[in-house]
Amino acid sequence: MSEFTIKVIAILKEIPVGTVATYGQIAALAGHPRAPRQVAGILKRYSKDYDLPWHRVIGIKGSISIKDPLGREEQAARLREEGVDVSLTGEINLDEFGWKRDCFTL
Repeated sequence: MSEFTIKVIAILKEIPVGTVATYGQIAALAGHPRAPRQVAGILKRYSKDYDLPWHRVIGIKGSISIKDPLGREEQAARLREEGVDVSLTGEINLDEFGWKRDCFTL
C-alpha cells in the first residue's frame, strides 16, 4: 500500500459525523491536490475493509457524484441520517456542512 493511500485512509477516518469532504480536499490533505480520482479509487477499493465513511465524500461542487441511482440514494440517506441536508438533486451546502480541517495538522 502506498504512502498516499495510507494517508488518505487516515484522513477519511477523521471526517466527522454530520460533515462532508470533497475528493479534492482529501487529495490535497494527503499531499497530492491533483489526485481526487485516486481518492475515489481508494474509497472504492478499501471502504469495506477499513470501514471508511465513503458516504461523507462528495464532488468538488458540493454534490453527490455517484452515477448509480441506488448508490446516490444510499449516500443521500446516510448523510441525512447524520443530519446533513441533502437536496433532492444531491446538492449539499459546503459552507454549512463542509469539513473544515487544517491542511497542516497531518
